[in-house]
Amino acid sequence: MQISYNWLKQFIKLDWDSKKTAELLTDLGLEVEGITSFESLKGGLEGVVVGHVLSCEKHPNADKLKLTIVDIGATSPVQIVCGAPNVKEGQKVPVATIGTTLYTPEGEAWVIKKGKIRGEESHGMICAEDELGLGSGHDGILVLDENLRPGTACSEIFAIERDEVFEIGLTPNRADAMSHFGVARDLKAGLKQKEINKELITPSVSNFNVDNRSLKLQVEVEDSKLAPRYCGVTLSNLIVQPSPDWLKNRLKAIGLKPKNNVVDATNYVLHELGQPLHAFDADRIYGKSIIVKTLPSGTKFMTLDGEERELHEEDLMICDAEKPMCIAGIFGGINTGVTEKTTSIFLESAYFDPVSIRKTAKRHGMNTDASFRFERGIDIENVEYALKRAALLIKELAGGEITSDIVDLYPKRLAEHEVFLTFRKTYSLLGQEIPPDTIKSILVSLDIKVKSVTEAGLGLSI
Repeated sequence: MQISYNWLKQFIKLDWDSKKTAELLTDLGLEVEGITSFESLKGGLEGVVVGHVLSCEKHPNADKLKLTIVDIGATSPVQIVCGAPNVKEGQKVPVATIGTTLYTPEGEAWVIKKGKIRGEESHGMICAEDELGLGSGHDGILVLDENLRPGTACSEIFAIERDEVFEIGLTPNRADAMSHFGVARDLKAGLKQKEINKELITPSVSNFNVDNRSLKLQVEVEDSKLAPRYCGVTLSNLIVQPSPDWLKNRLKAIGLKPKNNVVDATNYVLHELGQPLHAFDADRIYGKSIIVKTLPSGTKFMTLDGEERELHEEDLMICDAEKPMCIAGIFGGINTGVTEKTTSIFLESAYFDPVSIRKTAKRHGMNTDASFRFERGIDIENVEYALKRAALLIKELAGGEITSDIVDLYPKRLAEHEVFLTFRKTYSLLGQEIPPDTIKSILVSLDIKVKSVTEAGLGLSI
């Protein structure tokens, strides 16, 4: 599991270096197997500076090339041969200086070297946005703000984000730590034992409210054993478009490819809180009905990856009044996913039976971020909270309105698991005695409720 240190610091303000934090996480049972660096732009634009085009003349030996003299903030200006049609005298431009490493869209490195082009020396390269990884445009060079000072590092202008990512070897029994929030909670508890008290910052959903009730869907769960809790809400008048850079960077840091603001919001909340969500294009939900059920063996279903799958009679599916739309808790269908044409969605947040999800995922050879969490057992009490969090984030990113009440089908509330922890057993497992007050403090900091305290141990509720 990958955990972004910058993201982690959104939950707990910490100024430790990554190695020190990794040591504490490992001591807490969240073994950090490695730390990798992340840059929102590969290479971080190192060696790329602002240049001022002092002169621009036709190349004497080539009709389509220009001979420029550029001030790059060095002792003296440099000559650069440029083939861009839009290069002009007086422009401020990004210049890759000699020795700079740039990267192709495929990630292959290439180094800027001093050279001769049609008999004229060239000491660097004036860059287009695609050559810097800032976009896909290659019609001409990138023209910068005229007020920028020559020699200024372009990394300062484009705010390159740098992060460190922990690779955590998560054991199957640590479902509570399958998110940035879960890891931050453990970190807070560990810091407290070092007499460092830090606040655990929880995303607020207090601003959640229904704007209107113009898009209501009927929701039915046929077997509550397979879906003990199922929540959903609709949002309308959305504008689906690329996500802002901050969100793209969070996802890219942990190895996810950004898609659009709605899908990215659901993935963000999944890795933030550990609760998988799914967004359906509401206009493609036939009959305005959501039915959670199994289908006959042999039913064909096309998943988002374009593969047709043959369903088993025990596979739990999310269906509309006419067709299956999603393999519950695992993978969406190709016909109801969010696209740039989507304007309204049904947003799902649920708790599915871990055994059912595990069997279905194994049958179909699928392992997704959602199934990874459902198989291990998420927190059923977080389902509605995560739904509100995701709905508010989607509104922030895509505009629109919340256009229905939350549907929350939770017919049989799961009782909290109660245990009695004996001090003797604790000492035996640890190989040392810890003061009872310390044990209680650790458990409380992990959101475990202490119901009773006796000389023999603690009555706990989880």
